[in-house]
Amino acid sequence: MPTAIFGSLEAGALFALMALGVYLSFRILDFPDLTVDGSFVTGGAVAAIMIVNGYNPFLATGAAIIAGFLAGCITGVLHTKGKINPLLSGILMMIALYSINLRIMGKSNVPLLAEETVVTKLTDFWKQLGFDDGIQGVLSAVGISGFVPKTWGILFFMIILAFMVKVLMDWFLKTDMGLALRSTGDNETMVRSFSVDTDFYKILGLGLSNALVALSGALIAQYNGFSDVGMGIGMIVIGLASVIIGEAVFGAKNIVRATAAVIGGAILYRIIVTMALRVEFLETGDMKLITALIVVGALILPKMMDRQKERQRKRKRLKTMLEKNKQSGTGERGQSLAAVESDL
Repeated sequence: MPTAIFGSLEAGALFALMALGVYLSFRILDFPDLTVDGSFVTGGAVAAIMIVNGYNPFLATGAAIIAGFLAGCITGVLHTKGKINPLLSGILMMIALYSINLRIMGKSNVPLLAEETVVTKLTDFWKQLGFDDGIQGVLSAVGISGFVPKTWGILFFMIILAFMVKVLMDWFLKTDMGLALRSTGDNETMVRSFSVDTDFYKILGLGLSNALVALSGALIAQYNGFSDVGMGIGMIVIGLASVIIGEAVFGAKNIVRATAAVIGGAILYRIIVTMALRVEFLETGDMKLITALIVVGALILPKMMDRQKERQRKRKRLKTMLEKNKQSGTGERGQSLAAVESDL
């Protein structure tokens, strides 16, 4: 179990980048962008085919980010200039990207196990630092050395990368351009009244969102050792699950806290899925069903908790009014109780 949990932490840190991209489109722009399922694969496809052809893996990952940005911009253009419904424009781009991704890879699957990738480079660099020996020594001293991974490098670097992206996003969303982007999502009509080009900010926001999604896809492909044309199916649901779980568990009172909650939600989501798959009657093929149930639970539970808090507040109000009526001795007691009981 500890080894499986550690693997979910690594995967969660990688998926956190995708979740941040979904947060940017879903929460900041209020745009239901289904391009994510396609741009995730685009990132993995571009990175994989460039690595196989001998390009530096970091350069290949950078190219994947650009490809994702362009995909998002095209979705934005379809919506703003083509006047296509937001949901439909994302669906159209997602469908188009399926064929584009096949064109990029030339086949449905590109293996990377024999190639040098960002993951292998980071792992080699971490081994040179020699931190694993020290960590393993400490864990051996407490008797859990047999339940931990051989290297902590990937988790360490991916968490740093996720928080670097978070800090950059926090900074960007507080700039004049970022504030205009946030305002476009909050109240587009009002922003237009100030002569702000909301079309530009929608295109920019969707481009940045899908750039993060493509970055996550590129790193996931290198982490798994292959890029597959079907690896993006359901990514939008996973991204939304991460955002919703993060906001429900950690809160989202401001941008800084919200982006941190998204990262926490992505990691927590992977842990929940890992633990659920260890249940005897569940199989790997049930992952999508588990994801759907997690999203449903994350959507329903907060509302149920809010209703329970509201009932408690009204009961407290009823108790206070009863005490006041007893002290005052007025004849308005029945009317007050009727008003409160009608609220309950």
